[in-house]
Amino acid sequence: FHEVLSNERTSSYMREHNHLNGWSSDENDWNEELYPVWKRGDPRWKMSWKGGHMQVNLTSDSPALVGSNITFTVKLVFPRCQKEDADGNIVYEKNCRNDTGPSPDPYVYNWTAWTEDGDWGNGTNQRHHVFPDGRPFPHHHGWRKMNFVYMFHTLGQYFQKLGRCSANVSVNTTNMTLGPQLMEVTVYRRHRWSYVPMAKVKTVYVVTDQIPLFVDMSQKNDRNLSDETFLRGLPITFNVLIHDPSHFLNESAIQYKWNFGDGTGLFASNNHTLNHTYVLNGTYSFNLTVQAAVPGPCPSPTPRPPKPTRSSLPAGDNPLELWETPDENCQINRYGYFKATITIVDGILEVNIIQMTDVQIPPPQPDNSLMDFVVSCQGTIPKEVCTVISDPTCQIAQDTFCNPVDVGDMCLLTVRRAFNGSGTYCMNLTLGDDVSLALTSTLVSVPGRGPGSPSRMVNGVLVSVGSLAILVAVIAFLVYKKHKEYKPVEDSTGIKDKGLNAFLNHAKAKFFSGSREKDPLLKNSPGNL
Repeated sequence: FHEVLSNERTSSYMREHNHLNGWSSDENDWNEELYPVWKRGDPRWKMSWKGGHMQVNLTSDSPALVGSNITFTVKLVFPRCQKEDADGNIVYEKNCRNDTGPSPDPYVYNWTAWTEDGDWGNGTNQRHHVFPDGRPFPHHHGWRKMNFVYMFHTLGQYFQKLGRCSANVSVNTTNMTLGPQLMEVTVYRRHRWSYVPMAKVKTVYVVTDQIPLFVDMSQKNDRNLSDETFLRGLPITFNVLIHDPSHFLNESAIQYKWNFGDGTGLFASNNHTLNHTYVLNGTYSFNLTVQAAVPGPCPSPTPRPPKPTRSSLPAGDNPLELWETPDENCQINRYGYFKATITIVDGILEVNIIQMTDVQIPPPQPDNSLMDFVVSCQGTIPKEVCTVISDPTCQIAQDTFCNPVDVGDMCLLTVRRAFNGSGTYCMNLTLGDDVSLALTSTLVSVPGRGPGSPSRMVNGVLVSVGSLAILVAVIAFLVYKKHKEYKPVEDSTGIKDKGLNAFLNHAKAKFFSGSREKDPLLKNSPGNL
């Protein structure tokens, strides 16, 4: 087996590993008559599949903590216009043309017909229903529709499986050697009363004694979550993500020890999420240690020291030496570590709309209504302002516009926007600089322009948008920021328009992440903000 599955490598390396449960030694004999072996470079590989080149993908959920299970998945990628049907046959897709044109035969491989014409599935001849080592196929439900044989090989051992266009195998890592290892898979297909090799594929997986983990760091108003630069004075959320696809740690008591590097000390908790606020600018070293008690090997019994002889004992009587008998379910501690360098800077912390005013326009009045919004903010001075005007539910965007901002030393500005007629609108407003984005939302009631309409001075009931608008904005904002990296806006005039476009994309995606509308080209004259 090792000569077939390991490209003729010697097996001396393999014998050093422990036995994997359910796997067999690759010193077993291979049935080359039923499963022919082709060397690398053999021209028959190019003709092993009808109608094109078959691809095989092999993946794993590595890395795996020692003691947990690791799963390997093999998927066959058929040539264009081919697929597997419900009976396990390979057929041509209807209304699909490949490079060779449509085929008069709907089947690429009609294994059902082979079964009906011969003795493959009637049980009279079991010689063909075996794996390369001679073991019979398992006759579970649907086994006759499985026309591929998958040979998994690692650590000097193999596992054989009958399957369809995909197969997966889970292996317990308790007896595996720590470090990177190689998994190789060879795939055969049925061909009448024998099998034809189709492909070989391999992948590297890792078994470790440290808990695999990652820490996701997020912060409100932070413009770029991927650069590990955050804002002073706002809490950062640290969320620990443990890679445990086999749920090995589900029953373990897990403890988290946090050190934020700012002199606040060591925090210990059993919660995988923690908020922390840095109050000074600077660079800090963040360290996290995760500890989990997991099932592990029990230590060998050790003798206790003999008890001292008491004077009351008769002469010649010696106390028995007692041996510690360890519990059958022993546990050991496993640890995981994460480190990051965090930079804290100043940014825009908060933005508020403090006044709305309907702009009086002398006749003849335009079709659109103009509104002025007085906006204040806390923190650094913004460089850009972007607004998204939508329907009252804050779901459907109607107009989006961005402007550069120059407000001096005090963050107080007036933003003028046009509304298409009277009614109620939802407006989302965002202020941004190189490192931060701050947003707010409000409902805007635009009065009518009829002769009897009241004065259009709306010093407003500036109620922030109800729970619906805020929920939509905040959720979209957080989801967007987790997946999109913002680019800082340059000061040079030649790059400013690109910065505005990027800023527009940021703001619109935060409020309308599900919208498919394209962003408008920012060719409007700036005019009033």
